[in-house]
Amino acid sequence: MNKLVGSMLRPDDRMFYATMAGLSLGIGVVNALSAAHDAVRRGAASDLERQLLWEMTSIVVIILLAPLLVATVRSIRRAPAATVHHVALAIAAVIIFSALHIIGMVMLRKLLMWTAGGAYDFQLSLATIVYEFRKDVMTALLIGATLWLYDGYRASTIREPAPRSEPPAPATLWLRDGANRIRISTADILWVAAAGNYVEYAMADGRRHLIRGTLSAAEAELARFALVRIHRSRLVNMARVTALSVLPSGEFDLTFDGGQSVQGSRRYRSAVAQLEPAVAPR
Repeated sequence: MNKLVGSMLRPDDRMFYATMAGLSLGIGVVNALSAAHDAVRRGAASDLERQLLWEMTSIVVIILLAPLLVATVRSIRRAPAATVHHVALAIAAVIIFSALHIIGMVMLRKLLMWTAGGAYDFQLSLATIVYEFRKDVMTALLIGATLWLYDGYRASTIREPAPRSEPPAPATLWLRDGANRIRISTADILWVAAAGNYVEYAMADGRRHLIRGTLSAAEAELARFALVRIHRSRLVNMARVTALSVLPSGEFDLTFDGGQSVQGSRRYRSAVAQLEPAVAPR
């Protein structure tokens, strides 16, 4: 039910309904003028007011029933391919549309004529029903085809909004020591140092995590996070280095953004070569 109502009452359908109503009213006026003109040519009274009343009552009911056709067309359009079910749905919608149109039109005309002190005779017969049904089929096809083209044009012009690019989540690492698990952010690591049979993780907030393992294993795991070896027993997070100082011996000191510093071996001088033009020495 919600899908049916949604297909009939889209907020951006006002232009379609307004256009359909305007065209219908225009066609009704032209039909009334044509009928009055034909009556005059036959030598009868034109009775333009009555012709306009017949046309307008028909058009008002058509406009009120248009959502039924809109819901049917959109239900068929959503289907991947035409099926017997959708053909049956279209035929049923046209029959219901025509029946409601005839009943609504006749009742509205009777009401208006009764209000004006007159009467309206629909002259119910098989020929009259067939005549009205034939016109209703053409009306339903015209509205359905217009809506099909309208929805197709709108679908081709509306672009899906580009997905919002969310900032990447900070990389995290689980440090495992026996049954214990500690999750840390790799961006918060300052350095990692060997400590016997353990590896010590020095964090920017001053915490230290002592995890059983080898520095070589930690180096392999942390290489993708810009942690490089600067000493046979130490790795550093190059993203947090703010200063490099080269000593006369060839060894060097690295200073981090929190003010801490560590020393590197000249054997690993190539690991920090990229920093020399980028950071100011102490």
